[in-house]
Amino acid sequence: MSVQENIRRLDSQGVPGREIARRLSVSRTSVTKYADQEDFSPVPAEARARPGASVLTGFEHLIETWLGEDQRRTRKQRHTAKRVFDRLVDEHGFTGTYSPVQRFVKKWNARNRTTGEGFTELVWPAGTAQVDFGQAEAIIAGIRQVLHILVVTFPFSNMRFVQAYRGETAECVCHGLRRVFEHIGAAPRHLVFDNATGIGRRVGTKVVETKLFGAFKLHYRSESRYCNPYSGHEKGNVENAVGFLRRNLMVPEPEASSLQALNEVLMARCDALAATTHYRKGLALGELFAQDMAASLALPGVGFDAVRYESRKADKTGNLLIDGNTYAAGPMFHGRNLTVGLRHDVVQILDEHSEPVRSFDRVFGRQGETIFDPASLVPLLVTKPGAWGHSPLRALVTDPVRDWLDTAAPTDRRRLLNAVDAASGSTGFDAAMAAADTLIRRGDTPDIATLGMLARRLAHGTEQAAANVDLSVYDTFTTVNTSTGEVA
Repeated sequence: MSVQENIRRLDSQGVPGREIARRLSVSRTSVTKYADQEDFSPVPAEARARPGASVLTGFEHLIETWLGEDQRRTRKQRHTAKRVFDRLVDEHGFTGTYSPVQRFVKKWNARNRTTGEGFTELVWPAGTAQVDFGQAEAIIAGIRQVLHILVVTFPFSNMRFVQAYRGETAECVCHGLRRVFEHIGAAPRHLVFDNATGIGRRVGTKVVETKLFGAFKLHYRSESRYCNPYSGHEKGNVENAVGFLRRNLMVPEPEASSLQALNEVLMARCDALAATTHYRKGLALGELFAQDMAASLALPGVGFDAVRYESRKADKTGNLLIDGNTYAAGPMFHGRNLTVGLRHDVVQILDEHSEPVRSFDRVFGRQGETIFDPASLVPLLVTKPGAWGHSPLRALVTDPVRDWLDTAAPTDRRRLLNAVDAASGSTGFDAAMAAADTLIRRGDTPDIATLGMLARRLAHGTEQAAANVDLSVYDTFTTVNTSTGEVA
């Protein structure tokens, strides 16, 4: 600007153009240009076409036809710039590079964008929560696992909470929401979900929810709403929170002894976010969250039990197929109609009178082997001791017990298994088998009375570890007659 100002200043003083060029060491053309220019008002920059676009000569109409036909297709099946380039090369012998094709497609899309496209900023009232799942790794009891993290955010205050689960079922969602509700002491009036969450789906204008989540809403008097399919931006607050919490709360991977312990740590870390400042409103998240709580609903006096009951018929071996995995109720339940209670972490089997029969840790994903309680197989082996060699129980016992049962006569095998079965009812299978192992190592006979008493001691921690006893102390109480050699 200083050169231009000097040109204009000297020209206003009547200095000839040749002299101005000489004094300022510029060309006569530049002097004429700036001396004669009337308007110096700022103007917007103009986009200039990059050179080399002529390589598409002859292909422009074809590309425009493809992109125009895409307007009648779903968004998931429209041409990308890469697909346009591949078709030009494969079908029309295009020899150019990808870059000019990409620029042409980008320019065409911008030129043909309708006024209704794009996103609008959404305003969320206090007392509204958004819910979504993400994935993150954690180390539970020394084992690295991929967990499903349930994230609950309050867009008004930007307060965020997270709980980790091994699946994304309705039971996990309801249990996680209950945990958050009880932690904050209120239930949001409105819950906004992704269309793919396990508690319900919206197809067009129709919403289908699971019975479990329907009962959950009745319990807490909350209302639900689902995003349009492929419209994650409608709950952008929780979408951003999933990545934020994963980066800030789970890097490096948290370690915990159990999933429950991990969730307690995560909840405490979420509480610490209340001291941070809102990115736009300039207030602490805790202050804004107080308004969320004021607009929410009071909790009922009883917490919601997130359990789903289903009927199952056991096969001839007493097994049930649940979510693609096989659980063993026990041989005595073969062919009977049982009830299965599914919680986020437990599978409970009940008989025809709703009395608990078996309880297992819930398995997510497919497991090839049958999930069973070892104690449930012992009664059948008592009746059929010859099945011991091919029983799943054989791989679970210690080597001394396995070797003893492998070589024992059928009568002796039945006697030991009967003792284990009797002791398992009061002390548990592990204590009963530990008692059998101890007796066999000692060389004692593992009968019902001895094994049961030892199992009870082991279960209560009153059995002392065996130790070598020095019997030489008793030598002081005996004397030997040197003349006769008799002990007195």
